[in-house]
Amino acid sequence: MYGFFVFPGKNDSEKEVGLMHIPDGFLDVKTWASTGVASAAVLGWGLKKTRKMLTDKQVPLLGAVSAFIFAAQMVNFPIAGGTSGHLLGGVLAAVLFGPWAAMIIMSVILVLQCFIFLDGGITALGANILNMAVIAPLGGYYVYIFLKRVLKGRAGETAAVFIASLFSVVLAAAAASLELAVSGMAPLGITLTAMLIWHSLIGVGEGLITAAVVKYLERMGIGAGASADFGIAGGESVEK
Repeated sequence: MYGFFVFPGKNDSEKEVGLMHIPDGFLDVKTWASTGVASAAVLGWGLKKTRKMLTDKQVPLLGAVSAFIFAAQMVNFPIAGGTSGHLLGGVLAAVLFGPWAAMIIMSVILVLQCFIFLDGGITALGANILNMAVIAPLGGYYVYIFLKRVLKGRAGETAAVFIASLFSVVLAAAAASLELAVSGMAPLGITLTAMLIWHSLIGVGEGLITAAVVKYLERMGIGAGASADFGIAGGESVEK
């Protein structure tokens, strides 16, 4: 999920930044190299965990959800002031399959978007994966787990999904802001303020869409609710 805004960059020029898909040239070598190494290390661990926990019953739904997130990210919705956003999907995947499988799903989607649709730079791919495929689903997932224990009932479940989804977008925005600031694109105060304002709004859309999809899957007997027969969401099968 991303929004566009303009902030002063190097040499007093103006640069337009789309948050979650950082293009080439916006991160310095130390930043894109370090985020690339960090992403590779976490994904390696995530792949190992996913192989142990993923069952044959989960594979078809995992493929369907991955395809849905990929397609949904192609559809933008307007926010304000010429900005737009689209579904990120990290919390949706994490609620259904746990955080480790969600990281793999999101990483595959980001790689396809980078090389097929040129959405995000190749040198920035590690940072984009770290923000959207690692930080967003992991952070959002554990917020969801906490809120699910505090907020009871179906309404509490829906609220937990909504808040966790919103939080995941804001968290990824903060991470991207830090990377851009460390790379010298603009002061952290400028990037962080602009990112958080716009992506708080985008996060509302993320939360509404994710909550609606999870609710629909629950009605189909798939997902996080007590009536679901899939037995994967909420981290029960992931945490053991």
